[in-house]
Amino acid sequence: MTLTLTRRILLGTAFVFGLAGAAAADYPDRAITLVIPFAAGGSTDVVGRIVAERMSADLGQQVVVQNVGGAGGSLGATQVAEADPDGYTILMGTVATHALNPLILKQKPYDPVADFAPVSLLVLVPNVLAVNPELPVQNVQELIDLAKTQPLAYASSGNGTPLHLSGELFKAMAGVDITHIPYKGSGPALTDVLGNQVPIIFDNLPSASGHITSGKLRALGVTTAERAPSFPDVPAIAETLPGYETYSWNALFAPAGTPPEAVARLNAAAVAAMADPAVVARMGEFSASIVASSPEELAQHVKAEMTKWEPVVTDANVTMD
Repeated sequence: MTLTLTRRILLGTAFVFGLAGAAAADYPDRAITLVIPFAAGGSTDVVGRIVAERMSADLGQQVVVQNVGGAGGSLGATQVAEADPDGYTILMGTVATHALNPLILKQKPYDPVADFAPVSLLVLVPNVLAVNPELPVQNVQELIDLAKTQPLAYASSGNGTPLHLSGELFKAMAGVDITHIPYKGSGPALTDVLGNQVPIIFDNLPSASGHITSGKLRALGVTTAERAPSFPDVPAIAETLPGYETYSWNALFAPAGTPPEAVARLNAAAVAAMADPAVVARMGEFSASIVASSPEELAQHVKAEMTKWEPVVTDANVTMD
């Protein structure tokens, strides 16, 4: 056990005794910082700000969003992992921070299990496989057949991202070799696919939805096990490749050693937020499926995600410094 983790647990234990007495009724008695480990404007930031606003009303204290971008989410996650476990610093975690980065990064800045106290899995967000309309395919099977006869390439928002790994899982399950072209974000990747410099893209459905609706992109399949409610006519890739499933997700975490009472209070506020009709409507606008789990369910989810992605990362030989 690291000295840092030992210190956090001891601090958390002390805080538990405090909360067990009169202080329990006072939590929280000041603002809570919600670290978003990516730049403003992305889907994680959007989800985080919606949730923070609704949780603030429930908790009676402001949940203040702090964007700490960099290193694929690792900088923000590390900041929370090293924060005092007092319930006043929490993280909007993702599949990147709690499944992919720990598998991909050569230097491990944190342990996604040991260094965090799970609070709640909030939403699942579909990704989508789409193509430039000039590519002569209408569905997933036709793309697989074409990829077996000629070289093709797909774009993603960058090496080691959930979208990159969605493409690698597709290649492995379909038995095709499609070249990965990484970009610095979905924006430039979409630009080149729309311009037909690259014919295929794996992207977040919210990011690509406008281009799909306008006909500038042809959606072949969503990456979730079932079709997305906002695009019911787009099949799930699993309808062609049974068992295929990837998605982006957002979840709340606190530092390890955060008192159970604080975690329970945060969980209750998060679950209440995700049940709010206004929040449900906002999430539905970008096809996010609400989960609002218990801490125990989130812990199981993180372990399952790492188990799922480990062979994909290994087989694709994806590493980052």
